[in-house]
Amino acid sequence: MRIYPKIIQGGMGIAVSSWPLAAAVARRGQMGVVSSSGLDLVLARRLQLGDIGGRLREALDQFPIRSVAERVLARYFIPGGKAPDAPFRSKPLPSIRPSQAILELMVVANFAEVFLAKQGHSGPIGINLLEKIQLPTLPSLYGAMLAGVDFVLMGAGIPRAIPEILDRLARLERVELKLDVVGAQASEVFTTTFMPQEFGPPDIGSLKRPEFLAIVSSSTLAATLAKKCTGRVDGFVVEGKTAGGHNAPPRGELTLDETGQPVYGPRDIPNLDQIRELGLPFWFAGSFGSPEKLRQALDLGAQGIQIGTAFAFCNESGISPDIKARTIRRCIERRAEVFTDPQASPTGFPFKVLELEGTLSESLVYESRQRVCDLGYLRELYRKEDGTVGYRCSGEPIDDFVRKGGDPAKTAGRKCICNGLLASIDLGQVRNQGPEPALVTAGDDVSNLTRFLRSGQSSYSADDVVDFVLSGSTQELAP
Repeated sequence: MRIYPKIIQGGMGIAVSSWPLAAAVARRGQMGVVSSSGLDLVLARRLQLGDIGGRLREALDQFPIRSVAERVLARYFIPGGKAPDAPFRSKPLPSIRPSQAILELMVVANFAEVFLAKQGHSGPIGINLLEKIQLPTLPSLYGAMLAGVDFVLMGAGIPRAIPEILDRLARLERVELKLDVVGAQASEVFTTTFMPQEFGPPDIGSLKRPEFLAIVSSSTLAATLAKKCTGRVDGFVVEGKTAGGHNAPPRGELTLDETGQPVYGPRDIPNLDQIRELGLPFWFAGSFGSPEKLRQALDLGAQGIQIGTAFAFCNESGISPDIKARTIRRCIERRAEVFTDPQASPTGFPFKVLELEGTLSESLVYESRQRVCDLGYLRELYRKEDGTVGYRCSGEPIDDFVRKGGDPAKTAGRKCICNGLLASIDLGQVRNQGPEPALVTAGDDVSNLTRFLRSGQSSYSADDVVDFVLSGSTQELAP
């Protein structure tokens, strides 16, 4: 019988779940997960900071095609790093027909992150992607598979096509992904494609096919994926409304409470009997970072739990040390609060925002920021009058969005999640009006971070999280 890890470390934000965190968790025999979101940009900016410690160049040295890695280094690496007040060099935005340069960057970035996460241990490593961010998906998956990723996790949508895509990538076959395009006519199908053989050594025959875990919030979605995907679904992460980042919207008509947050009801609680009947392993997510919650999950038939917020603020995570310290201080003072914002994300999904001074959670900071969309990961694809695909984001300048046919009402309260999340990991762009303000996401469980602090300490490690969650029955619960 297959023994799965009891703990999956969540794939959070942009480079919050970076390779040092994933490796730290995997060294304990649990599943470490890196976030694929924006990895091409993360690699480009880290190289421009001089690749302190040289680990990225170490990973790129292992990329199967040396010329590809050398081109990435030539474009972005700055020995000694850029000047602190100099802006980061831009890179091409994701598009339906990406250039060779952006394809190379996406493949190499995902390879490097997984390669580094897998060094020095034999624990499992996964990679997390968002179904809503479709354009980088194919090259990102392939880059991760070149590095031997063990699991692929995907949520924020219905990833029906991914299992078969993993099968085909493992066989080095051409892959295609149908894109969601607003206004597309019934007879129109828009796709993006990828040719894996252009990015592998000529003597490579096949790749390991990683296991696929779909992140779901309902038993209906789990059943649909298990029964209707043409490829194999290997399990599920059943995520509740208290998890950080993007949440599934409530079923039915949206209703807000007195604070302006979405109201979830009985229809939003997954039917566990139906999930168990699928016969596939599953994990619970959303405020499950405790020994009691782990025991509860196991008693309900789960393999274990996924933990995000607790790992997001540990020493090894990618979040700015200053933000981590201020957040933990607020927890100690019992002032840590999270707002489930129904308007913040351009995706339309509710997005959990940590309330923290000097960040986009404050109205004055949000209103003083000049709207710009120069990263483009959450842009909406739409059909233009000539039948081609255009790109727009409700977080971009309002006039630009409306000019592209967007509804101006959708711009109200929209935040630039891409730039904000990068600023939260100290990779924010430097602009004439000052540095980009951070946007920090966390689950409702953020108020409980003090449970991981040892006496007299104001910070904690990934080991502290694992030790606490497995405490009381370590031998029985550890894989």
